Amino acid sequence: MPAPRPGATPAELIRNFCIIAHIDHGKSTLADRMLQLTGVVDERSMRAQYLDRMDIERERGITIKSQAVRMPWQVDGIDYVLNMIDTPGHVDFTYEVSRSLAACEGAILLIDAAQGIEAQTLANLYLALEADLHIVPVLNKIDLPSAQPDKYAAEIAHLVGCDPDDIFRVSAKTGEGVRELLDHVVADIPAPVGDPKAPARALIFDSVYDTYRGVVTYVRVFDGELNHRERVLMMSTKATHETLEVGVISPDPIKSPSLGVGEVGYLITGVKEVRQSRVGDTVTIASRPAVKDLGGYRQPHPMVYAGLYPIDGADFPELREALDKLQLNDASLVYEPETSGALGFGFRVGFLGLLHMEIVRERLEREFGLDLISTAPNVVYRVVMEDGSEREVTNPSEYPEGKIAEVHEPVVRATILSPSEYIGTIMELCQARRGVQTGMDYLSEDRVEIRYLLPLAEIVFDFFDALKSRTKGFASLDYDAAGSRSPSW
Repeated sequence: MPAPRPGATPAELIRNFCIIAHIDHGKSTLADRMLQLTGVVDERSMRAQYLDRMDIERERGITIKSQAVRMPWQVDGIDYVLNMIDTPGHVDFTYEVSRSLAACEGAILLIDAAQGIEAQTLANLYLALEADLHIVPVLNKIDLPSAQPDKYAAEIAHLVGCDPDDIFRVSAKTGEGVRELLDHVVADIPAPVGDPKAPARALIFDSVYDTYRGVVTYVRVFDGELNHRERVLMMSTKATHETLEVGVISPDPIKSPSLGVGEVGYLITGVKEVRQSRVGDTVTIASRPAVKDLGGYRQPHPMVYAGLYPIDGADFPELREALDKLQLNDASLVYEPETSGALGFGFRVGFLGLLHMEIVRERLEREFGLDLISTAPNVVYRVVMEDGSEREVTNPSEYPEGKIAEVHEPVVRATILSPSEYIGTIMELCQARRGVQTGMDYLSEDRVEIRYLLPLAEIVFDFFDALKSRTKGFASLDYDAAGSRSPSW
């Protein structure tokens, strides 16, 4: 099927959507089938997890980075353009998901027909509803002998508020039902809305650093048009650059004369300074700038902190440069210099969770050739002295001397989804970790959602492992920050 000429597609023929799901529910496999069906990847080039470009993603079988791809699709003789964003499923990469949602009008909610809805799927569903996206619920893996599509369709219908018969049933592995799903995406997900004659406004939802071309910025155009060889203005930093190239990803970059309303594509400006292309910024035309930006994203708050130090102290400048470049590719990364008497110069780095920490360290070692040592992960405590002054303690060595009035520790709202037979053992585990139960709901007669307030320090080490072993691997966990409390709570 021939792809429409890049940059020449009217907004009413564009559909922007993402795939949201829990880990291992088949997002990457569904994306593979869509790439094959739409013909953007031929059989010879096709490989499993095609959009997972990093070795570390392929080895672990998880998606870490969102990937956008443009696909042609024909319905009733009309050529449409589908912009799909494949998103990660793990709780530590929720920020990647939230950024992808801002670039879309619809979301495919993908659920394993053998496992049912999980805690992270639920969290991503709430994110999509908050972003006012059109939800397309889909049950995957219907070819498995253990699949129970009718049971889980009723569960999803209860959550999304639709009829169980409206839920699509597909097998991403065999391709069954995927063609009908793409037709439904065209029919049901609304086309992007924007003013093509207004001053250009495009949201930066991702960016990567290319050694030869500098910063490659991924954008979704909301108003106006971005053209090749014109000066653009970054609205938050006020920096201006010339666009050396604009284009679309299908799934490899294809140069285009312009990007219009509703299009998802990339800009190359030749910028080498990574801070000049901030995720969440609005790009406009310097000669005719927009008055108001697009709002951007809520900044992520690190959950866990750890120190990263080069084994060879002379590598400190390389570590700083590597963190700068990695932050461009991972906007949730936060770091500041820190010195240790034993380890020398390094950085104190904030992560969204333990998997995020593991992945960042591995990427720094692989992609930048560094040898690193990391300290044990910990959380930040707020210490209130008797004289009313406050200190932030990020390290045991910083604990203040003198009279202390109270110590506040970070807490999280945890949601656990599990078969109902494990309620007792889950409550016992949460209470042993100083948890306070805030609610419990039955999603169906044998699946329950339990909500707890838990100290973050209690769950950053082995809570997830303990939960999995006590529930034979059936329970799933999702959590988000809920401020800080005094330990006496």
